[in-house]
Amino acid sequence: MPEPDFIVAIPARFGASRLPGKPLRLIAGTPMVVHVARRALAAGAREVVVATDDARIAEALRGEALTVCMTRADHASGTDRLAECADQLGWADDTIVVNLQGDEPFAPPEGIRAVAGVLAAGTAGMATLAAPIEDAETLFDPNAVKLVRDRAGHALYFSRAPIPWQRDRFARDRTTLGQGPVLRHIGIYAYRAGFLREFTRLAPGELETLEALEQLRVLEAGHRIAVGLTPVPFPPGVDTEADLARAEARFLAGKQL
Repeated sequence: MPEPDFIVAIPARFGASRLPGKPLRLIAGTPMVVHVARRALAAGAREVVVATDDARIAEALRGEALTVCMTRADHASGTDRLAECADQLGWADDTIVVNLQGDEPFAPPEGIRAVAGVLAAGTAGMATLAAPIEDAETLFDPNAVKLVRDRAGHALYFSRAPIPWQRDRFARDRTTLGQGPVLRHIGIYAYRAGFLREFTRLAPGELETLEALEQLRVLEAGHRIAVGLTPVPFPPGVDTEADLARAEARFLAGKQL
């Protein structure tokens, strides 16, 4: 299969309740957003775009081989911020755009390419990745989002609850995984630029509100999301001071994959 042609877009907002100034926090002396952008460049993206509303972030990226797109400050989500970039930069509707979160300094280039490839190989307007769950603790953790797919590889549902719910098994035992594949969602997305624009025009859905999962808006509106299995593990992102300390230690130990 030929390598897909794609853009990586990184939403980067300065304000974060758990880790203020997150994009500019240093890992081994380099701002986190720079690490993320370099991972995107290593994935072979045709263009890397950082979407931000803060001049300090733009200044930190000076000299990097990427585009900075200055956006409005009132966007409700990173997806909305990327849709503004799609219009500012004139992306054609069929352009593949990978949404890589700005707190993923160890995102594997192979995984970034993989989600673009999943989208390119099908007809869905949106794609994402998943990985098998290997322990019951993760299965029952509401911070780990689970998903189920149909036979064609499209998402049926995403939930913070364990799905599929193995009724008989879990009535007896919730310390093991049980039978069948159980998948954890990895929060990286690819869209056609035209669908990205359409996504942000959709009204938030009831399921999205209940689960606090933006991707449910797409399913509730009747659109498809293609789901591929990641070819490599995705290390955890950075949300807290403790995460930042672990990222620093990981980088200094040379564990960049």
